[in-house]
Amino acid sequence: MIGSEDHAQDAALVLPRLLTLKEVANILRIHPRTAYRLVQDGALAAIRVGTQWRVTEEALHEYVSRGWRHWRPEPSRAKTRQYPLPLDDEE
Repeated sequence: MIGSEDHAQDAALVLPRLLTLKEVANILRIHPRTAYRLVQDGALAAIRVGTQWRVTEEALHEYVSRGWRHWRPEPSRAKTRQYPLPLDDEE
């Protein structure tokens, strides 16, 4: 029988899924250098594992949701009025 203490330890050991910058770039449909730039600029939270960067799925979701919050659709433009052009009177 598994004790509740063992179950609590197992739950605490669950680590988030880490994505490479190439995977992030594929998901966002951007160039891998652009993903790297997002990490370097601090726009996308990441951790360094050895010499490579990893992004948690949660950090990627947060980045995308921040982008949606800041994006505003352009207001619809009113139709421009068309004025009649002055034409020479033909007689």
